[in-house]
Amino acid sequence: MNKAKMKLSHLDLQHDLRVKFFKKPKLQQLFFELTLNCNEHCRHCGSRCGEVSAAEMSAASWKNILDQLKEDYKDSLPQINVTGGEPLLYKDFEEVMSYAHSLGFKWGMTSNAILITPEVAQMLKRCGMNTISVSIDGLPDTHDEIRGLPGAYRRAMEGIQNLIDLNCFDQIMVTTVVNHQTISQLEPLYEIMSGIDIDSWRVMGIEPIGRALEHPELLLTDEDHKTIMDFIRSKRADNDPVTYGCCHYLGLDYEREVRDWYFFCMAGITVASITVTGDVMGCLDIDRTQKGVVQGNIGSRRFSDIWENEFKDYRYDKGEDDEKCKNCKSRKYCMGGAFHTWDLEAGTQRLCLRNALFPDK
Repeated sequence: MNKAKMKLSHLDLQHDLRVKFFKKPKLQQLFFELTLNCNEHCRHCGSRCGEVSAAEMSAASWKNILDQLKEDYKDSLPQINVTGGEPLLYKDFEEVMSYAHSLGFKWGMTSNAILITPEVAQMLKRCGMNTISVSIDGLPDTHDEIRGLPGAYRRAMEGIQNLIDLNCFDQIMVTTVVNHQTISQLEPLYEIMSGIDIDSWRVMGIEPIGRALEHPELLLTDEDHKTIMDFIRSKRADNDPVTYGCCHYLGLDYEREVRDWYFFCMAGITVASITVTGDVMGCLDIDRTQKGVVQGNIGSRRFSDIWENEFKDYRYDKGEDDEKCKNCKSRKYCMGGAFHTWDLEAGTQRLCLRNALFPDK
């Protein structure tokens, strides 16, 4: 069997699995948005953190949610992923995450790392953190400019090293969001990442969501997308731990070449999120102001009730909603692509990589 046929057989199996998940979803990862407060002002922030304000839930509220999850999912606890904003700015961070650890939850975090001093790294160890993804979006001056904070690169790299020094976390990942103006920095960034003891480097393109919609000059061209894929594939050919993000169907030439498995948008199917206000939705990158995104609120309903009885807007082939998607030869495997880049009001997918990566397939 040649490689293309092998991939198609895998994709056929995954299609069948996705259809089963639509009917019987399985919660595997649950995101906690502890705060929308942030100490940076990133030009590509999907949640527009720092520009929005919302009353944060108390430690008691989050602990009550954890108690419910422990009771309802005792046979298969979901991984908890904490995010924000910058989650370390949540004043009761240690109390909540220590409690999660005491109940047996595995948990990870997304952070800009500028607050991770040696003392904070020790706190994360005490709380039982397993994994962390730290954002580095360019070479020093570029990173600082994108994130709106002088010295952000230096402090983030110091934070990463403070984590590495403890030698106790399952995975320390660096995530880089590439834009049209920073794509030329991939190779020098690779040299930097190769020189520190991280477990993986995740490279992904800027998405047309959130604050990035105000900066069209940063959005990637078709050539940019292909450059990123070729870059990652070349590094993985040498067994380097470089990977593309989970979003978007990439066509037969790149699927399973730039990440470990095939595209599968898991929002509302194996992944859910609880926002800073207690709203329950799929992926936190989805614009929550759009109709049909929020499925309920933890203040009035138990999470398991929302998960089991709602999410109908997530659990179907979204390719049905867009005329271009509906007639695409790859629809079976793409199913409309990533949920977070959909314009639900217009019923169109904002970012399809077909023209960039597999125009004639």
